[in-house]
Amino acid sequence: MLSPRQTLAAISGLMLNAFVWGVSWWPFRQFNGLGLNPLWATAAMYAVCTLLIVAARPSAVAALWRNPPLWGILVASGATNAAFNWGVTEGDVVRVVLLFYLMPVWATLLARWLLDERFTHWVGLRLILALAGAMVVLWPPGGGLPLPQHPADWLGVIGGMFFALNNVLLRKYAHTPAEARGLAMFAGGVFVAGGVAALLTVQGSIQPVPAPAPAWMIGVVLMALAFLAANLGLQYGAERLPSALTAVVMTVEIVFASGSAVLLGAEHLSGQALFGGSLILLAILLAAWPGRN
Repeated sequence: MLSPRQTLAAISGLMLNAFVWGVSWWPFRQFNGLGLNPLWATAAMYAVCTLLIVAARPSAVAALWRNPPLWGILVASGATNAAFNWGVTEGDVVRVVLLFYLMPVWATLLARWLLDERFTHWVGLRLILALAGAMVVLWPPGGGLPLPQHPADWLGVIGGMFFALNNVLLRKYAHTPAEARGLAMFAGGVFVAGGVAALLTVQGSIQPVPAPAPAWMIGVVLMALAFLAANLGLQYGAERLPSALTAVVMTVEIVFASGSAVLLGAEHLSGQALFGGSLILLAILLAAWPGRN
């Protein structure tokens, strides 16, 4: 039984994670303005995190190598970060974040396949609500099919799909060493984001890494430390609080992302986005409702 102080500390850890992810779109746009593509920024940032983890836990490398199933987490985590960071840099922050949070839809389908979880009428209701919310968000003003209209929209959807896969795989392989799972998640940002960035650079689709400069190099290190702290906050909170409460607290990321985008004048929050986002948020809250999973 946690004391009130311990409960507050655990919730604060989750809030830190949600805040860092929710406002991360702004520094990634600053990096982009300095000539550092978000894919290269992601790879560099996670390279710093990976080196810090290896320095602190050298055994994590061998543990990851001995557990090939964790390589799926490496790919899923890397794709999540690459898609999300690229999407919020290039597109509408609110739309990308809302489409990213269709994650419960994909998690439900993947859990049925990989974890053999039952498909109940409550699960069906959550899927309908989340998909209805996505249709509202994506509905074109002039009519037409409610499909992603911008590449950033697709990145939000793809990021959410891989985030769901990452979470399901973490549950499936929860028996593996924790340091190996942590290393897989950070190393994935290096290999996947870096690999995609290298390929697109060779094709001439994005700019190569700019010349070393304090402006972006210091920023990358600070962002790496922020994401490392956010990850530790997530682990601290998730290990101590009921999963239902964790899921509810984490939805605050939507508020941080949309609120910061509106306050900084980067986006305009429309009634359409508010209504669609409310349906998606309701689906997430139903997923976190004890006894309804």
